Amino acid sequence: MGASILAGCAPTVALEPAVNANTPECANMMVRLPDTVAELPRRNVTAQSTAAWGEPVAVIVRCGLPTPPPSTLPCATVEGIDWLRDDSDAPSFVFTTYGLDPATEVIVDSEVVSGTEALRDIARAVGSQSTPIAQCLDPASVLD
Repeated sequence: MGASILAGCAPTVALEPAVNANTPECANMMVRLPDTVAELPRRNVTAQSTAAWGEPVAVIVRCGLPTPPPSTLPCATVEGIDWLRDDSDAPSFVFTTYGLDPATEVIVDSEVVSGTEALRDIARAVGSQSTPIAQCLDPASVLD
């Protein structure tokens, strides 16, 4: 019982909502996000269509971003969802859905949790938001 009382005392995480955070697609996704990601507990947040897990925060989700254009960033498919990976702030990695409108961003502290594990845990919720309008391509297939 003591642990649950302490967990309730964790401060709320202040996040910024994305520009299209109020879309029905984001609302649909947010209600499906799990209580834990990579065994980290979900935290209370201050912004619409955002979520965070861990103490300190190791995973952040923001829905409602513009759909990214074709990119040279690495793209991987995890549980049927295509993700662009930006590692310019390593060890924090930013994964952005590719082909979903609106896009969802997942920021992962790779010193605490595996990005792949975090994406697997939220994939079902993210996949519920809309039908893909594009998908990752193998660069070799584009160059032919």
